[in-house]
Amino acid sequence: MNDMAKNLILWLVIAAVLLTVFNNFSVDSSPQSMNYSQFVQQVQNQQVRSVTIDGYTISGERTDGSMFQTIRPAAEDPKLIDDLLSNNVTVVGKEPEQQSLWTRLLIASFPILLILAIFMFFMRQMQGGGAGKGGPMSFGKSKAKLLSQDQIKTTFADVAGCDEAKEEVEELVDFLRDPTKFQRLGGTIPRGVLMVGPPGTGKTLLAKSIAGEAKVPFFSISGSDFVEMFVGVGASRVRDMFEQAKKQAPCIIFIDEIDAVGRSRGVGMGGGNDEREQTLNQLLVEMDGFEANEGIIVIAATNRPDVLDPALMRPGRFDRQVVVPLPDIRGREHILNVHLRKVPLADDVKPMLIARGTPGFSGADLANLVNEGALFAARRNKRLVGMDELEMAKDKIMMGAERRSMVMTEKEKLNTAYHESGHAIIGLVMPEHDPVYKVTIIPRGRALGVTMFLPEQDRYSLSRQQIISQICSLFGGRLAEEMTLGPNGVTTGASNDIKRATELAHNMVAKWGLSEEMGPIMYDEDESHQFMGGPGQGGKLKSGETISRLDKEVRKVIDGCYEQAREILADNRDKLDAMAEALMKYETIDATQLKDIMEGRDPRPPEGWDDPSGGAPVGDDTHAGAESPRDEPEQVDGDEEDDDEPRRRPSDPLGGPAGS
Repeated sequence: MNDMAKNLILWLVIAAVLLTVFNNFSVDSSPQSMNYSQFVQQVQNQQVRSVTIDGYTISGERTDGSMFQTIRPAAEDPKLIDDLLSNNVTVVGKEPEQQSLWTRLLIASFPILLILAIFMFFMRQMQGGGAGKGGPMSFGKSKAKLLSQDQIKTTFADVAGCDEAKEEVEELVDFLRDPTKFQRLGGTIPRGVLMVGPPGTGKTLLAKSIAGEAKVPFFSISGSDFVEMFVGVGASRVRDMFEQAKKQAPCIIFIDEIDAVGRSRGVGMGGGNDEREQTLNQLLVEMDGFEANEGIIVIAATNRPDVLDPALMRPGRFDRQVVVPLPDIRGREHILNVHLRKVPLADDVKPMLIARGTPGFSGADLANLVNEGALFAARRNKRLVGMDELEMAKDKIMMGAERRSMVMTEKEKLNTAYHESGHAIIGLVMPEHDPVYKVTIIPRGRALGVTMFLPEQDRYSLSRQQIISQICSLFGGRLAEEMTLGPNGVTTGASNDIKRATELAHNMVAKWGLSEEMGPIMYDEDESHQFMGGPGQGGKLKSGETISRLDKEVRKVIDGCYEQAREILADNRDKLDAMAEALMKYETIDATQLKDIMEGRDPRPPEGWDDPSGGAPVGDDTHAGAESPRDEPEQVDGDEEDDDEPRRRPSDPLGGPAGS
């Protein structure tokens, strides 16, 4: 409720109280009332001494001194005055009351004033306050939130996993603390710093830590806060924001998601937007125009630098681009250490093992992992978060939540076991393929089963052999179904596997130049720029003969991988049956059990498994000397329930972890 409404309610309460007091303490001196007939009779009997006529009201005094009052009828009585005078009654006339000029003006203008008051009230309500805080006269006021140096507690110690980005911005802190150090040598600090990186990598946190280290005011605003339905409002807000910043200089202005207002002007499908373009023009002028903005550093963040206007990216505006990438294995370990400080940990927690198993995770993903681990520990009524809970949280994020309540027939479970065993065996046999981390037939997310592979280290590119090995392993599930159920028994569970294998084969031929027949030529060009404000060239035109050759070469790659995978499964049919049997028994098997199966031994039971025949649970000592199943999970193949898109790791050019 705003001040106007509060004042109105207060005056109404005061008026009600005063009216009640006056009514209670007023003296009851009203004269005796009588009807008009009695009044006339008393006049004729000479019982009335004097009367006062006020319109229809007649009041007076009797000869005995008592007071009276009566109301004459609306009908005229021409004999009344004669009767009064003939009976020696003193007659007094009262002048009619007339309203003052101001009163009449007030009454006449009251409806207009009421309408204006209602209009102002609703305008204040919509704008959220008075004239100085989003009131009806402040459409053009900046919506930037100001945080003083005392309110910002974030420092570089709270930011991990982006050491290079921190080094890039450390000199900003030095400049804000001691600008003469740079000015002495004629150097100027960058006016604008553009932070670029995937979502969740800590761009906003890094910008806030700069203000926390430098101990300067920090203005924070989103790019969408500038744009309104009224043309010119955004430009006015930009001007007001920089005017406020000049008063607080040296300071930092942080614009999050600047692509909402900084897209290329007048390019792309549907033309430009006048309001957004005027806002961008004003931002360009404020950052590098006639007036200098000394001591003001603009920091912006976006994950779409390809759509920004070239005028915004030139030197003098955003002089420096700071890339905040997904963290590597060492960065993930540091980020986990930051977030694990906030939860009570058991002694068995090893952040390095978790970091190795989470390639492609951003800082936000790792924070979510720690939080999920804490929730798992709380459900188990534990006081400490252990490694088991963090591993469960990692599997849930990467593969989806377990759906143990899902009812599957034994036939469906057996088919899923063979499907996942086909993926795993080919992944174990093919050269340069990532090691297998875990195989499960427990439904997770929207997949009926999952096979997860573990790269031995962070990977940024793939060889031709690695791609061929991936395509072969993708066809392993379908081939296992075909070998066990026959050609007519193959299910639709491999639909996503086929889609991904086809994409890999097509990219090998048309994008990556890995086909001898087609040569090192790029046949597919990026067609997205014409929709993102970039160059408007479409895809490269190809002749019908070229398209036919591309299709034949893709089919050749697919057929070669399919036959190679078939031979591998045929040579390892006994291992396929043994692995499917182990999955039906244990539901989930890890790298140690897979190694036992591939070496012709019976797989040892997993840790903590109760043998129905009466055996005791098997501990960690049974796994001595085996490969550690905790490594960096890279790719997940599953017997799909439908055609859902896989989860992708941005650092992997081929897609990374994919759940099915």
